[in-house]
Amino acid sequence: MRRVKVLDNREFLLRRLHSLLGIIPLGIFLTQHLIVNHFATQGVEAFNNASHFLANLPFVIFLEIFVIYLPIMYHAFYGVYIAFTSKHNPGHYSYLRNILFTAQRYTGVFLVVFIAWHVFETRFQVAIGNAAEADFNMMANILDNPWMFAFYVAGVLTATFHLANGLWSFLVTWGITQSEKAQRYTTYFTLVVFIVLSVIGIRALLAFV
Repeated sequence: MRRVKVLDNREFLLRRLHSLLGIIPLGIFLTQHLIVNHFATQGVEAFNNASHFLANLPFVIFLEIFVIYLPIMYHAFYGVYIAFTSKHNPGHYSYLRNILFTAQRYTGVFLVVFIAWHVFETRFQVAIGNAAEADFNMMANILDNPWMFAFYVAGVLTATFHLANGLWSFLVTWGITQSEKAQRYTTYFTLVVFIVLSVIGIRALLAFV
């Protein structure tokens, strides 16, 4: 009995950490990444300057490892575990919430594939010397393929939905929104977050083509 309680407590903490990392730092990073990409709407030079600035920040390797890669690996791997082990909660949440919960699982699995491919096509190519830096021309060449453009559109929409819906879950999980009214208003807010970030992301993709 005690062993079961210890395991339950550990899983509770792991899920809380998973939820927290999804917003801080990963949610912040995604928002920043989409905003930087949006500089492409202002032209090649504007995007390259913004991208170059980030690539040359002090301690950039440290930041990438501990603020991006390690958190995203934990969030991704534990998220896949949750996706294949979690069940609906019809007694706790509405039918809509259960649909969104299921969508959160599927989008999480898709994002593991999308992010891995995106990193391979950009950062990895720079690391092995196939490209000097991840600049405007690199993204334009990638998105020149209609299938790849569609893949990136799906990736952006999936990522923004996953973040927005994850924000709702985060606020509930951490006890910030407990009442039904607060959760309803949070649903409206996260819908706005999804729409705004999606528009920013799609506009950036269109700018590259």
